[in-house]
Amino acid sequence: MWEEYLFANSVEHALELLARYEGRAQLIAGGTDLVLQSQRGQCPATVMVDITRIPGLNRIEERDGFILIGAQVTHAQIAASPLIRDKAPILAMACSQVGGPQTRNAGTLVGNVVNAQPAADGATALFVLDAELEVATQEGRRWEPISHVYRGVGVCTINACREMVTAVRFKPLVNACGCSYQRLARRKALTLPTLVVAVVLEMTGDTIKAARIAIGPVAPTPYRATDAEAHLVGKKAEESVFAEAGQLAAAKAKPRDSLIRGSSEYRTAMVGVLVRRALAEAAQECHRRG
Repeated sequence: MWEEYLFANSVEHALELLARYEGRAQLIAGGTDLVLQSQRGQCPATVMVDITRIPGLNRIEERDGFILIGAQVTHAQIAASPLIRDKAPILAMACSQVGGPQTRNAGTLVGNVVNAQPAADGATALFVLDAELEVATQEGRRWEPISHVYRGVGVCTINACREMVTAVRFKPLVNACGCSYQRLARRKALTLPTLVVAVVLEMTGDTIKAARIAIGPVAPTPYRATDAEAHLVGKKAEESVFAEAGQLAAAKAKPRDSLIRGSSEYRTAMVGVLVRRALAEAAQECHRRG
């Protein structure tokens, strides 16, 4: 475990502490992943810098055409947020599935992303929302697309020993969009998923105007099924079209055989099944909203 536990009172103070310890310190908020990693000896940092007392990082708000979620915001807060449920319901659906109540009340969405696990529910939803992360350094701040942050299983381009993600942002979904979040797991709670599929559809009548499909964990990172998305545009919302899109999405899957999650063949086949189900459900939601 760690040797020192420090509290930062501002983003600048947190970055100063990280710099002072020259790679031996790491940021912590909910700690639902980091504490376990430390107990297993998988975290090299010996100093924890707690960011939970920094003002302003616990907000969910709409500003300048974006929805912003601060680094302290938990999965439970997102799942219950009227703003998220109204303008980005796919993220509320995903965050409501994370772990159990204790995990959701402590764990943060930003921590979920920085941990860079392809099975992360919240991160998969952020892929389908084309989300960006605000990264603070001592030199300034920048916005990074979430697709640029993931580099492999547990590999994140953001160095939590030197940089800090202060917020997540994405464009709100239009009112006519329909969403679906499909999750396959051995239990309904307190387990990582075998497969998750997040879908957002926009339709005009019975015709698909735009489609977004994000999938995990059947590759080193969550991914967008862009071939399937392109196939759907301009077509009627029909079962045969959804099945074809499911097969295109499955063709991009590269799962490993796993004693916990099942064989590669099984998980690849289930990509097609869950994509088809998610598209059908999202189309129904489009009709209901439209």
